[in-house]
Amino acid sequence: MTTREPSLRADARRNRESILDTASLLFAERGENVQMDEIAERAGLGVGTLYRHFADKQALRAAIIGRRFEAMTRIARSAEQVDDPGAAFDALLHTYLESAEPDAAFRFALLGPQEPNWEAIDAEKTAFAAIVDRIVHRAVEAGHLRADFSASDFVLVTRGAMANMTGSKDWRRHLTLQLEGIRNPAR
Repeated sequence: MTTREPSLRADARRNRESILDTASLLFAERGENVQMDEIAERAGLGVGTLYRHFADKQALRAAIIGRRFEAMTRIARSAEQVDDPGAAFDALLHTYLESAEPDAAFRFALLGPQEPNWEAIDAEKTAFAAIVDRIVHRAVEAGHLRADFSASDFVLVTRGAMANMTGSKDWRRHLTLQLEGIRNPAR
């Protein structure tokens, strides 16, 4: 549940989660071609229930991304607890990507042609970005990463790997190639 979401009754919370789970699967299968009434039907709910939770497809996509960013923030907090800055960065990067791999709807939302509605999930995105920035800064300061590597580069690396997430696991080879380019050459 996002920090901006009001407390919901148990049945409303179950309905909301059912909508998000169903929409995630359908968006992953067919992208933007999924219709709201189809999501409601597949979730076993009326379309009115869906619209009480989400005004439109953009709001629904933002909620899916927000839910994933909450999970990614927990991953980042865990990685930040690792004492060694290089190991903390590696833990963050690998765990982030392994978590994104089965979530095709999240990857599609980040990589798709339409920019996500970041305003709807600003708190989640900001919390995640702050932790990533601290981890990257520590890794750069420790000499684990190139001196010019930044948190923005973390986004580029992860998006590159996500774009290669097919059934063949080629994203791991792609990531290895990228890591060879961002490691501090003096190490």
